[in-house]
Amino acid sequence: MATEVNWTPQSLEDIENIASFIAKDSLYYAKIQTERFFERVKALEKHPEFGSIVPELAISTIRQVSEGRYRIIYRIVTPQRIDILTVHHKSRLLSSNPLFSE
Repeated sequence: MATEVNWTPQSLEDIENIASFIAKDSLYYAKIQTERFFERVKALEKHPEFGSIVPELAISTIRQVSEGRYRIIYRIVTPQRIDILTVHHKSRLLSSNPLFSE
């Protein structure tokens, strides 16, 4: 049984912002990067625990997979559902993300 992947509004906004930034230089590469995010997450439909635990949080249900220079951070809600929380650039501190700021 496949796990349902739920893209939160925040994660979709993150992708839109990333694509807009890349599109300033290249619409082509903005489209490719966007497609890569969605393609990367497909593996989680069959293997939701595939990603590593986010080290800054150390919570077993909050995990991440990498895609290029970005971290796709997600929560395992149930064995049947995961929520993609955010797409975050690796060079930035996670605490700069509004979801994880203190």
